[in-house]
Amino acid sequence: MIYNGKKVEKLKIAYIGGGSRGWAWTLMSDLAGCEDMSGDVYLYDIDFEAAQHNEIIGNKFNTLAETKSEWTYHAAKTAKEAYENADFVVISILPGTFDEMESDVHTPEKYGIYQSVGDTSGPGGIVRAMRTVPMLEEIGECVKNYCPDAWVINYTNPMTLCVKTLYRVFPQIKAFGCCHEVFGTQDLLKKAVKEICGIEDVTRKEIKVNPVAVNHFTWLTEAKFRNIDLFPIYREFAKKYYADGYTVGMSENWRNNSFACSNRVKFDLFLKYGYIAAAGDRHLAEFCEGKWYLENPEVVKEWGFGLTTVGWRKKDLEYRNEKSYKLRTGERELKISPSGEEGVSQMRALLGLHTLVTNVNIPNEGQIPNLPIGAVVETNAVFRDDTVTPVMAGEIPQEIYPMVSRICSEQEMLDKAIAARDVEAIFNIFANDPLVTCSMTDARKLFNEMVLNTKKYLSMYDLGNL
Repeated sequence: MIYNGKKVEKLKIAYIGGGSRGWAWTLMSDLAGCEDMSGDVYLYDIDFEAAQHNEIIGNKFNTLAETKSEWTYHAAKTAKEAYENADFVVISILPGTFDEMESDVHTPEKYGIYQSVGDTSGPGGIVRAMRTVPMLEEIGECVKNYCPDAWVINYTNPMTLCVKTLYRVFPQIKAFGCCHEVFGTQDLLKKAVKEICGIEDVTRKEIKVNPVAVNHFTWLTEAKFRNIDLFPIYREFAKKYYADGYTVGMSENWRNNSFACSNRVKFDLFLKYGYIAAAGDRHLAEFCEGKWYLENPEVVKEWGFGLTTVGWRKKDLEYRNEKSYKLRTGERELKISPSGEEGVSQMRALLGLHTLVTNVNIPNEGQIPNLPIGAVVETNAVFRDDTVTPVMAGEIPQEIYPMVSRICSEQEMLDKAIAARDVEAIFNIFANDPLVTCSMTDARKLFNEMVLNTKKYLSMYDLGNL
């Protein structure tokens, strides 16, 4: 890369999962709208044709009048071509296919176990981790061998285990995990300020928060707007909307949106424990005891969120494949619009172009004193001048510590068990997960079925006894 005044040129970004029909387009738009960086993006994917499609789409952004910087996209045939001398590595992969995810999410339903996402925790998250971690081990080795000084930005779930794996494989790696769930809670707090305080000119970034805990089960121990403590305001807001949920501004058919929620789970957890649960209801529910919010589809409906079916994801993929075709051929117009994600802003800060404070997933260096050192946790961090410095977030409050510490311990044990390819140890973790509410005998049957359903991607394990 070359520093040219206030602009950085000739950057190299390796995009792993570069055939993505979603995140890749988001990154392309955000890069095109950034005026102080330019360079090359190498798209690497096991589906080389999908990477070629995105090469065409990415380069089309350079033809738009509103484009502020030029990026040249390349479909990379080899890992070396993508990684070598990269300044940044972006990871956004699907471990397996939606057929494997269909087993992760829906096989447990035979045993009365329901999952609203199935990619981070619960039986689905654990089996997905068995597929994902070996892939992240390969990525970590590639970074070590081809671009050891690169910053690595992970978007893949299960987030915690992905980041943990990168540091296990290459302890000197400069990696972090990005998640936008806290942003959604900041937006909800912004709405609370507008409604309860009558203040209209509020932006998300003015809502200053102190996130703690682990990805997708993050909590806020502080929240302020212009030095106003937002906890009393949020309490009034939560009580007002607890019974029916907060759906202001959502369409009448919001329940048909697989990602929508009424925030009732958030409100319930806040009114129970006194701290603000800072993720979407679909994720929060999966870290709680299985009978709380996910006992059955009727209970889920009462709590005002949805079970995101893999059938919906497959249908959405058909739509996105069609969108890819139309973007490539010009039947659909490309547009540059800010995504609200912070990946490009993080890159700019690491290049010394500005300073940024945001939530991030990195190993615990003491920013949460009562969770294990080295465990991957989510807190704020300061991004500036080639450094990511965690912000001291403080201890997990006693009221929520039992739930958070259990999850953190499960993730730490799962990392060790998968690294050792110890299938029996993985099963014991699986059977002890809060969502696995069936008998031990049924847990064994369920685990074996889920693993064998996805064995195509589990060749690195000895599955002979299943």
